Amino acid sequence: MEKPEEYKKELKKFTEDLGIALFGVACVKTIKKEFLFSDETLKDLDYTISLGLRLSDGILEDITSFPTKIYYHHYRQANAILDQIAFKVSNFIQSKGYKALPIPASQIVDWEKQTSHLSHKRIGELAGIGFMGRNNLLVNPEIGSRFRLVTILTNMPLKPDKKLKEDCGKCKACINVCPIGAIKEKKEDFNHIKCFEKLKEFRDKRLVDQFICGVCVKACKNKLQS
Repeated sequence: MEKPEEYKKELKKFTEDLGIALFGVACVKTIKKEFLFSDETLKDLDYTISLGLRLSDGILEDITSFPTKIYYHHYRQANAILDQIAFKVSNFIQSKGYKALPIPASQIVDWEKQTSHLSHKRIGELAGIGFMGRNNLLVNPEIGSRFRLVTILTNMPLKPDKKLKEDCGKCKACINVCPIGAIKEKKEDFNHIKCFEKLKEFRDKRLVDQFICGVCVKACKNKLQS
């Protein structure tokens, strides 16, 4: 007998014990065509589990107008931890007799388009973890954008969460600090090209060895701090 609510409760408790701060479920049956997997692989994987690992406030507060070496290390460690947790969650799901496909927290499949197997942000938004902000990142009402995401696809029946109806409101903290002016009043006007060019500049200057920044992540706190 399938138990969507019970399974979801078990999974949430399991992930919280592993250090996960944000948990959400989405049904993705209608958008699976966007994922970079074969139809056979995705055949009955209609549910996704979105998990968010909170980043260190102390490390983020050390960022000024460019990424720091310690933030780069922290970012990589967060991704590694998320991958390990997704691995454990997938095994937990398989122990219940269902299928699970963990998606790497940070893996580029198409470098020209800068795309992964799927968009963790899109899944997180559908799963009610946060809303898309002006900074082109997912924003959670409690911790802002100060988290990293990972996704697990599964055929385990789970009760989906609802999308949040919130938005950035009057907060423009990220606009004021963006070192390249890529963030605009309307989130739809976010300049992906300018942002990516700045990330390449940071990497080329050997500030960090990956396309990351962290400036707008630092700026995006919870509503009480904004």
